Amino acid sequence: MYLGKIIRIQPESLAEELGLAVGDKVLEVNGQKLRDIIDLSFSFADEEIDLLIEHEDGEQEMISFDKEYDEELGAEFESAVFDGIRKCANNCCFCFVNMTAPNMRESLSVKDDDYRMSFLYGNFITMTNMVEADFRRIGQFHLSPLFVSVQTMNPALRAEMLRCKRAADIAGQLDRLEAAGADYHTQVVLCPGLNDGEELERTVRELAGRRPHVLSVAIVPVGITKYRRDPVLLRRFDRQGALEVIEQVGIWQERFRRETGTTFIYLGDEFYFLAGREIPPVEKYDGFPQLDNGIGLTRNFLCDWEKESLGKGRVRQQPVRLDVISGTSVAPVLEELAGRAMEQRENLCIRVIPVPNRYFGETVNVSGLLTGRDILLALREKEGERDGILIPESALRAGEDVFLDDYSLEDLREAFPETRIEPVKSGSDYYRALHDWRNYHKKRDTEADYMWQSNAGYTKS
Repeated sequence: MYLGKIIRIQPESLAEELGLAVGDKVLEVNGQKLRDIIDLSFSFADEEIDLLIEHEDGEQEMISFDKEYDEELGAEFESAVFDGIRKCANNCCFCFVNMTAPNMRESLSVKDDDYRMSFLYGNFITMTNMVEADFRRIGQFHLSPLFVSVQTMNPALRAEMLRCKRAADIAGQLDRLEAAGADYHTQVVLCPGLNDGEELERTVRELAGRRPHVLSVAIVPVGITKYRRDPVLLRRFDRQGALEVIEQVGIWQERFRRETGTTFIYLGDEFYFLAGREIPPVEKYDGFPQLDNGIGLTRNFLCDWEKESLGKGRVRQQPVRLDVISGTSVAPVLEELAGRAMEQRENLCIRVIPVPNRYFGETVNVSGLLTGRDILLALREKEGERDGILIPESALRAGEDVFLDDYSLEDLREAFPETRIEPVKSGSDYYRALHDWRNYHKKRDTEADYMWQSNAGYTKS
């Protein structure tokens, strides 16, 4: 039986009015069993509803009521899919999940490859586990856009990299997506010596030929941790390799901007950090279509900082000493902004502390993969007094104050009881924390990334 378990009820919502409670399970709407939040959304769009609920004690109850067409239930569910997340059928030679540390929590080892999670959350899918019924459902419910992990348009090479025979049919799978009326963003995890160079040329050329269905192409460098044991030789990009990718992709970017006015193909920030190049200006990101994939995070952070700083000048304040935690790649950017803040705020002292990632290996240099214990160690190695510590919110699990190693934010605060510790997410957060530390407090959203909505919120008219 498919079960949609409620974990939160919005105040003054329809769910509260109906007397639903945390722990209740939604079984059916108007006689339809529900596979996921998408089924729930469409079936709930009727104005007359028969809602079959199972309470925590196992008792089932049918609740019948009338509602407005676009009225939302106001309940958050344990999972967006009620029949279980569809797992990945591949064994990619570059899979980051296969490189995680042993004995990490189970959720970090789950390799989802579910088209529903792609639509709802922007997760990337390979489509190797999809069948015709999935493509029909995408067309029926207008599930667009999706996010597709392409890697390469060379069929044989894709099957080799994903270690899955069905991966060779990437062109056919994209054809079926397009026939279903779906548009999609794409991703290439670039591996030196495998899918770069001429292979990347082919991939970009063929994806560009699928416009307007293809909305964007993101190219991110392969990440490698110290726990990788795969026999296929992989190496990280070095400075010269990153420069070559920037130059190669730059030719395509200029061409697309001449032809369509948009960049269309975007590089992960790490390519620019590795090459020592400036992050592109905001207009080159066209509204940041793949921000959640890390494309343009730094530029977006800088834009938020600039907006927050408009019209604000030099201020004298009481002495404040702050330590700023970051991954090693973005530390120079944070240091530059810290320097600006110290020029504007008298009695402000800021130390940016780049934290080597001992947990995954120092080749992993992004802030979002820092662990609590690595942060703790880096702070203990720094002598001197501090009034506050800023940590990257991206290092904490969504909706919870827990790092990847299950060390909690509360654990970190207990280790420094005399020092206030606050997360920072955006450039505006960073600006406000540095310029007005006494009043800065980051109230984190405790809700999940996706809250149930009626189908009116995302279907085509």
